[in-house]
Amino acid sequence: MADSRINDLLITGDQTYASIDHSIGRLVLDTKAHSINWFKWLVVGVLGSGVLLVSLAWLIFQGVGIWGDNIPAAWGFDIINFVWWIGIGHAGTLISAILLLLRQQWRNSINRFSEAMTIFAVMCAGIYPLLHTGRPWNDYWLFPYPNILGMWPQFRSPLLWDVFAVSTYFSVSLVFWFVGLIPDFATLRDKTNNKYAKVVFALLSMGWRGSTKHWHRYEQMYYILAGLSAPLVLSVHSIVSFDFAISIVPGWNVTVFPPYFVAGAVFAGFAMVILWGLPLRKYYRLEHLITNRHMDWMAKILLATGIIVAYGYFLEVFYQLYSANPSELKLLKGVRLDGMYAKFYFMLILCNCIIPQIFWWNKARTSTFWLMFVSSAVTVGMWLERFVIIPMSLTSNYLPSSNKPYYPTFWDIAMFAGTIGFFIMLMILFVRFLPMINIFEVKDLLYKMKGQKEFVEGQKPVEVQ
Repeated sequence: MADSRINDLLITGDQTYASIDHSIGRLVLDTKAHSINWFKWLVVGVLGSGVLLVSLAWLIFQGVGIWGDNIPAAWGFDIINFVWWIGIGHAGTLISAILLLLRQQWRNSINRFSEAMTIFAVMCAGIYPLLHTGRPWNDYWLFPYPNILGMWPQFRSPLLWDVFAVSTYFSVSLVFWFVGLIPDFATLRDKTNNKYAKVVFALLSMGWRGSTKHWHRYEQMYYILAGLSAPLVLSVHSIVSFDFAISIVPGWNVTVFPPYFVAGAVFAGFAMVILWGLPLRKYYRLEHLITNRHMDWMAKILLATGIIVAYGYFLEVFYQLYSANPSELKLLKGVRLDGMYAKFYFMLILCNCIIPQIFWWNKARTSTFWLMFVSSAVTVGMWLERFVIIPMSLTSNYLPSSNKPYYPTFWDIAMFAGTIGFFIMLMILFVRFLPMINIFEVKDLLYKMKGQKEFVEGQKPVEVQ
């Protein structure tokens, strides 16, 4: 029996199990599915990665002095970009784990590429704190290990909590992503005629035959990993926010930071999912699997988290006014609302608070233009939020000698551009070599919609080359 609770707009058209195999599998097995535009984006990603490599090499050769960081702004682009990338990495695990535990079927068409986005974003984020230590070849000192030097990490430091939180988040997300791919690897193994691809997919599918025992164990493991991932989504950015919240720097030491950072991370992550999802569904003709209903719900989440973020901005201003702390008032009135950085603060309010309100209108939530426009604005706005928090507070603290402007250098900007290129390259390669939509979960959704186990009588399976 069909499940009447599932809206049929999650899959449109007269789809069958074979047509779903074909729609997704052809992107991996058929080289003709990728035109010249795919190569153009790959070139962009490779060039960006080259910029990143040059930036890393020059940084290791010269030291962190090539960055704009200096006293009082000892944290600059490196920590801004670290927090920004970590935030983007939140949507994938949120969509996969939390929506899975809540039995939300609309996650099926978007969870795979958003999980990949999470892993790649955390890889980009991890580069910054490793280099920020100044001597990355000694970064293993961050981990507690027996040694004759008596060196031991400072467990009371939130910077050390970052090490464990981010590395745990990355490890669990990676395992969760790979486990979810195993049944699809088996599908591709059985569909491909290329002997090399068959061997690779056979190895990756780890002997999957789709037996009842395999499915039983798979679901047990998948739900356990989802249960582990769900609290990690909330904990990682909360811990990142502790880097600021437990300090005494004006603008940082407020208790609203953990929930405010988590909401901001989901906000930025969903914006990035929309930015990738819309072009991918258009370019690969996947409108029947990534439908307007998916976009509508993602836009609603963007609107809801945007309101939470706006409330966080309001609370920050309230705390600063209510505290009557001269340093807090100086930061608010002399730096954020007036001064050389004020334009960034007002741009932040515009991008994160005002523009997303367009999603109160139904048509805007399914309009390609407005979805791309708002998502782009949110992505920029969330980067500005980190800029507002970090250099603005550091250059306006308790000491008059700290009133010095912060300027990023060429290498700050080059490294940031390089991480964007690296992220694009990984996503483009992912689209080419791995199924970007979960095949078996979409087929399971189709079964629940139609209540049909096998192919319709007389139906011809679609060949996947």
